Amino acid sequence: MKKNFNDLALLILRVGFGGFMLTHGIPKISMLSTPSDFGDPIGVGATISLILALIGEVVAPILLIIGFKTKWAALPAAITMFVAAFIVHAKDDLATKEHALLYFITFVVIFLAGAGKYSVDKA
Repeated sequence: MKKNFNDLALLILRVGFGGFMLTHGIPKISMLSTPSDFGDPIGVGATISLILALIGEVVAPILLIIGFKTKWAALPAAITMFVAAFIVHAKDDLATKEHALLYFITFVVIFLAGAGKYSVDKA
C-alpha cells in the first residue's frame, strides 16, 4: 500500500468528531432561554460559560465539518474539551473523563494537521 490517504483521513476525522460533538452542543442551544441553569466551571458566569460552550460545541464543529478556518475552529473545540475533562470532571475517574479527553486529543490533532484538501480551506 504505497498510496497515502492523509487528506481522506483528515476529512473522516473532521466530519466524524465534528458531527458527534454537535450531538453534545445542539441540546445546549435550548438552555439559552435559562442560561442560569448552566454551570460556571471557569468563574465567568453561567451565561458566558454557556456561550463559550456553544461556540466550542456547535459553531466550531460546524466549521470543522466543512473545513473552514479549520485550525482556528479546532482551538475553541479543544479548549472546551480541556475544560470539560480537567475542570468540570476534575474529581471524576478516568472513565468519566474519557470522552472529553478523546475529543480534546482529536481537536489538537486537527489543529496541528489542518483540514486537508477535502475542505473549504483545501490545506
